[in-house]
Amino acid sequence: MRRALVLLPLLAVGLAGYAMLQPGPATPRPQAPPGPGASLPALVLDGPGRGADQLAGWATTESEPTGIPAQALQAYGWAAAVAARTHPGCGITWTTLAGIGKVESNHGRYAGSHLDAANRAEPPIRGLTLDGGPGLAEIVDTDGGRLDGNRTYDRAVGPMQFIPGTWARWGIDADGDGRTDPDDLDDAALAAADYLCVSGGDLRTGAGWRQAILTYNRSAVYVADVLAQAAGYADESS
Repeated sequence: MRRALVLLPLLAVGLAGYAMLQPGPATPRPQAPPGPGASLPALVLDGPGRGADQLAGWATTESEPTGIPAQALQAYGWAAAVAARTHPGCGITWTTLAGIGKVESNHGRYAGSHLDAANRAEPPIRGLTLDGGPGLAEIVDTDGGRLDGNRTYDRAVGPMQFIPGTWARWGIDADGDGRTDPDDLDDAALAAADYLCVSGGDLRTGAGWRQAILTYNRSAVYVADVLAQAAGYADESS
């Protein structure tokens, strides 16, 4: 694996090799957040589920031009639609969630993993052991090893790379299967949307968007990479 990254305040640890403890070199603040991309279909948000039937056609259509697996697009689209109701002043888009998903785990496909029929990354994606070694933060175990398999130090888990202790606070059952599972992209995408909306406020502004992404990872390089990915998806989608 390449060097992990730390999301401050301790949201997640990713796999993309960004600086861990410093914001990194200054980069211009985005004048505007990435575009919203192709509009989501009207969804019935009440009750469990992730709008699979309603989102299936949209996700299939957008999968080819964006290169994002349709299953992952459904998760990002559902999370953005739910967040529009639960955080009406936020304005988070599926393109932002997809940008993070790409940088963190290539949409659940890191190191040979794939999304199964239940939208879980298989085999499970785990980050480096955060033991304070060279280039790594030290995060003492927060979950007794239940999620990450390590009872001494934490490792980030799942396609959106949550630290177990942060998942304990933000985890949510997005697809109504009775579990809050960070390996399930449905759950992880909605948890990430909630976190970003609370952290950034109005993501329709450049300042709010940047603040949200910086709380996901305090690295200017990371912000720039997520912006590039998300803007690309907005341009590529229909």
